[in-house]
Amino acid sequence: MRKPWRVAVVGGGIAGLAAAVRLRDRAPAGTEITVYEQSGALGGKLRTGALAGRQVEFGAESFLMRDPAGGESAAVALVRRLGLAGDVVHPSVGQAALAVDGGLRPIPGGTLVGVPGDLDKVAAVAEPAADADRDEGRPLLAPGADVAVGALVRARFGDQVVDRLVDPMLGGVYAGRADGLSLATTMPALARAARVEHTLVGAVRAAQAAAPRAPGAPVFGTLAGGLGRLVEAAATVSGATIRRDAAVRELTPTGAGWRLTVGPTRDPELVDADAVLLAVPARPAARLLAAVAPGAAATVGGLDYAGVALVTLALPEPDLPALSGFLVPATEGLLVKASTFFTTKWGHLARPDGLALVRASVGRYGEETSLQLTDADLVATVHRELSTVLGVALPAPVASHVQRWGGALPQYAPGHLDRVAAVRAALRGAHPTLALAGAGYDGVGIPACVRSGETAAEEIITALGGSAP
Repeated sequence: MRKPWRVAVVGGGIAGLAAAVRLRDRAPAGTEITVYEQSGALGGKLRTGALAGRQVEFGAESFLMRDPAGGESAAVALVRRLGLAGDVVHPSVGQAALAVDGGLRPIPGGTLVGVPGDLDKVAAVAEPAADADRDEGRPLLAPGADVAVGALVRARFGDQVVDRLVDPMLGGVYAGRADGLSLATTMPALARAARVEHTLVGAVRAAQAAAPRAPGAPVFGTLAGGLGRLVEAAATVSGATIRRDAAVRELTPTGAGWRLTVGPTRDPELVDADAVLLAVPARPAARLLAAVAPGAAATVGGLDYAGVALVTLALPEPDLPALSGFLVPATEGLLVKASTFFTTKWGHLARPDGLALVRASVGRYGEETSLQLTDADLVATVHRELSTVLGVALPAPVASHVQRWGGALPQYAPGHLDRVAAVRAALRGAHPTLALAGAGYDGVGIPACVRSGETAAEEIITALGGSAP
């Protein structure tokens, strides 16, 4: 009689937990799933907390409702699987702004992550280069090619469109710069269209047409009660054994599978598993791969990350515009790169006493020295800069919170997808029961991480002999 499978999931973020749920759903009955989380808390960058008696997210605040092809996102599918679909809520205010030339201007519509499909619509924010986006009789990108987002957009639309639109949009998501981020990774739909279309306007319009959004359909969602509920439900439904404060320090292949060295150096625990799914950031993954697959480890370990800090202020009756928040181009010279008017954007969190939660994101790739400020200095700087951008003296906060996420956001250089594909192909050939998942490989955001974890789980199931009937 065949013994039950033993699968180790290293990493208790949403990618690892989504993988555990998929394993429970698709692996044979009796499969033993163990999630090893180095810290004392599950969820990774999902962390629901409270400030001044109000619920607030100290990490990711929402998920996309649709996937790039126009269907429901992997996060929505997981929410439904976990029985939480009835608790999805959407922003009450969707309009955001850009902080440009010392004031706020609405983010133009009709763009794709800031790249315009109608140049006339962005004229109030940025002046496109005249006649730059000419049809030169060939596609913008060769088949399979990749390029930095900034390089392509600067060549077709000029510097202002990049600096005032695309860069702050990408900075809000990746804390990175358009000139260093891969088009194929950060904007896959636009990259596909650019391999066919001869102009960038045409490519944007083609990408938008390939995944149309119904008028009025919500773009983002979150859960009433906070995204921490997603973490808790996934851990419960997976039926996995959850090991917190359990660092996996070494991974060794055995004849029948894998041996994990878990815990402190002086008192290690050795655990055997039939398969291992690594759902940790690239650098700890590289350390675990170093003795097993040194070539893959070198590639994975080369991925760089940006650190950020999220500063949340509880403000008594502030004079805030009717916006969800704003983005700040790096050219404005501010420490704040984005701000969310939390209790305005999420109306279900508003209270009649007028206390507002405002969250600001600080930290851009290559500018991590700004994160060396003390919490008090970060709070003071954010408060001052928000007052300057809004043109009003904001009241002093009655409470504040600083959440630092060191090395949180991967920076995908051009060619990232090819490098990841090569790593996975090498592992599949030499170690088919070892899989990688997470933002370091497949994109940031909850849907991308969920999909990455689920795909890795399917690879493990296939390698071990197929799913349950």
